[in-house]
Amino acid sequence: MDRLVSTEWLAGELGAADLVVLDAGMHLPDAGRDARAEFLAGHIPGARFLDLESFIDTGSSVPKALPTAEQFAERLGALGIAPDTRVVLYDDSQVKSSARAWFVFAHFGFAKVAILDGGLAKWRAEGRALETGMPDVAPTTYPKPDPQRIIRSRDEMLANCVNCADQVVDARDAARFAGTEGSGSEGHIPGAANLHFPRLFEADGTWKPLEAIRAEFTAEGIDLAQPVTTSCNSGVTACVLLFGLGLAGKDDAALYDGSWLEWGADPTTPKEQGSAR
Repeated sequence: MDRLVSTEWLAGELGAADLVVLDAGMHLPDAGRDARAEFLAGHIPGARFLDLESFIDTGSSVPKALPTAEQFAERLGALGIAPDTRVVLYDDSQVKSSARAWFVFAHFGFAKVAILDGGLAKWRAEGRALETGMPDVAPTTYPKPDPQRIIRSRDEMLANCVNCADQVVDARDAARFAGTEGSGSEGHIPGAANLHFPRLFEADGTWKPLEAIRAEFTAEGIDLAQPVTTSCNSGVTACVLLFGLGLAGKDDAALYDGSWLEWGADPTTPKEQGSAR
């Protein structure tokens, strides 16, 4: 299974014993949307609700931190997922939240996980079937996994401001990145480049071809042969950049999970204003 699958492919695979489809929808607080209510009102047939908003480590000092290995195992067990299950993630979110879910799975070494290209919006636009309500799921026992992906801490990001070992790419919009008046932001991590995550998508919400994705990064001066760390506001859209980098052949990029929620709230961290170029 490819890491990005089409609606046509998924329609042909629905009902397979080894396939689980997960709704990974999650919305910004000011969006006025309820991911659970939307799932109940209509989802891809057989899909289960990941509840991505709650899939965090509330015991961490990092805002909206990735779940722990124990939390990952507990959630997948509750969803009836085994290590050899094929999982397809989708969303209907402005922030492309299935990429965050994909990174959580990838971080814990889950091998067979993909994102539905175009998400629920494309599925609906094609007139495909929907289902309502919350499905009954037979739980499993999922083994505690070992973390696989690189997660950068605030202290590591502070050190990077000096040694510049990693290229930092910020997925927020240009106003927040620059720290312009009324943006609600003081700027960005010094030295970061800015690639607003919607640039990786076509107008219909599907992902751009890999060469076009590479071009978006190189246009911002990012050398894909060198280390990269992504950041955003809360660690969600930074994962969109990470998924895009993976499509472009770069799977060794890191995530600054604390992102601007942590960095911006800390009065001791340096902030830079203005555009990156």
